[in-house]
Amino acid sequence: MSLKFEVKRFEELSTIELYKILRLRAEVFVVEQDCVYQDIDDKDQIGLHLMGYKNDELIAYARIFDKKLYFEVPSIGRVVVAQDQRKYGYGHDLIRESIKTIENFFKTREIKISAQTYLKKFYNTHGFIEVGEEYLEDGIPHIHMVIN
Repeated sequence: MSLKFEVKRFEELSTIELYKILRLRAEVFVVEQDCVYQDIDDKDQIGLHLMGYKNDELIAYARIFDKKLYFEVPSIGRVVVAQDQRKYGYGHDLIRESIKTIENFFKTREIKISAQTYLKKFYNTHGFIEVGEEYLEDGIPHIHMVIN
């Protein structure tokens, strides 16, 4: 079953949609990955919110920024798929849709991400290459990756 994707600006999100986004991010990044960090970072208001639904349930999400809002080029962050849904390959659908969203909204294919290091091969399959050295972000190893 394929996901149904929607893209919204912050002010277009309903309170229910925002709640579901924050809940999914907390389930994965805070609870599953046992990482205490400030998820509510005042950047949601300036990003695009890509939501992936399966049977009307939010199971995939990414936050997307235009150039100079996070990095010097457009970026994708807060990439998340519900734990019980990952076995279906929805992460790949989410990244493909994120790239397409950047192309449609920002008319470029240049993208930079801050990827959790263990996901390098996953992002490589979508054309991302590593740049720079590994670093810690919120206690988790990360690396910058780009598509040019």
